[in-house]
Amino acid sequence: MAGITKVGFDSAKSRKLMELSSEIIPGGVNSPVRAFKSVGGTPKFIAKGNGAYLYDVDGNKYLDFCNSWGPLILGHVDKDVVAAVKAQIDKGMTFGASTELEYDLAKFIVQHVDVVEKIRFVSSGTEAVMSAIRVARGFTKRDLILKFDGCYHGHCDHLLVKAGSGLATFGQPSSAGVPEAITSQTAVLPLDDEDALQEFFAKHGDELAAVIIEGIPANNGLLIQRHDYMRLLRALTERHGALLILDEVITGFRLGMGGAAAYYGIRPDLVTYGKIIGGGMPVGAFGGRADIMNMLSPLGPVYQAGTLSGNPVAMTAGLATLKKLADGKIYKDLEEKNRRFVTLLMEQLRDNLVNVAGVGSIYWIVFQNDLPRAAHTISTDGISHYNRMHSKILDQGIYLPPSGYEVCFLSAAHTDELLEQAASILATAIKKEAHVWA
Repeated sequence: MAGITKVGFDSAKSRKLMELSSEIIPGGVNSPVRAFKSVGGTPKFIAKGNGAYLYDVDGNKYLDFCNSWGPLILGHVDKDVVAAVKAQIDKGMTFGASTELEYDLAKFIVQHVDVVEKIRFVSSGTEAVMSAIRVARGFTKRDLILKFDGCYHGHCDHLLVKAGSGLATFGQPSSAGVPEAITSQTAVLPLDDEDALQEFFAKHGDELAAVIIEGIPANNGLLIQRHDYMRLLRALTERHGALLILDEVITGFRLGMGGAAAYYGIRPDLVTYGKIIGGGMPVGAFGGRADIMNMLSPLGPVYQAGTLSGNPVAMTAGLATLKKLADGKIYKDLEEKNRRFVTLLMEQLRDNLVNVAGVGSIYWIVFQNDLPRAAHTISTDGISHYNRMHSKILDQGIYLPPSGYEVCFLSAAHTDELLEQAASILATAIKKEAHVWA
């Protein structure tokens, strides 16, 4: 049945699967946020997806605003992507050798993204970032890396860092098992602080191999940066001979063909990709200036390799997805849908302490008066309130990310009618709990 329907309270199969999984998989999950630790309750074990919907093993249906954390811009089981993948599977799923498909997807990206002159495929966003950092260090012959508090770049050791007590600090490990010696070459700054940025470059700019920043930070809220700030960052890196790495794992081909680089009007030296370029299959990539990418083995001294890199099924799914996006019509439609949805939701929440940030086909519900641009300005009380509300919204048939820090994604399968219904359900649920929050 079309539309959003209230979910039954039967989660017996999901509960049982969580119990069984917990016996042999740490925490019962293969990625921590899936455990619902922040929001409580039983994680939903998903049986299938279709269009804008998810269905769990208990038969409950949800309107999906997670979309596998971003890659499913066309929705679940898009017929063209599925047909292309099925055809490729009949030919083989992996060869450990080069295929024409790798060239085809690389050529498509290079032709449609002017900042990418050469590209190499890997198997995840984390691997893409790790490799981009390595080639940046090899190219500049410097060791120091700068990242920003609130930006997530995967789980590689040297970027699993948190800010210390000062405005500009050298990173402290944010995970057990990461030696301080590794993070000692990673500095952390707050976002949206031009003075801290200028001060850091004045002291350390000539030691810096690279700065890495999410295209639009979207792993710790949706922290949309000012154009002037991003252009200042680009100017400072150029002045000091440091590379600018734009992490477009989320924003790449989500905001448009040119991603966040085109959105801000800047030209990074390197970009990292994931999510959409795999069309739902595991994938990552990094690319940029040819002179930098030519440092990679077998041409240069920077080693990087991967048995499953350029996997033919992932290349097929990615190319089928990007070809459907190439004329820009889906982007234009999604951006307009998201604008109307955010506006409608805000109109219904006008008298409540709630904001909704939106860009492209991404939105984020935040329980505070202002829209934050830096991690330290996010209200932790507001995040806690979202987390408490999550189960109530889930019961109404809407699947939101299981953490108040995570953003939501629209897909081409979300109709205006569904979005209007979702806005009404979300607004009602939020207003019902407003007295608790206020």
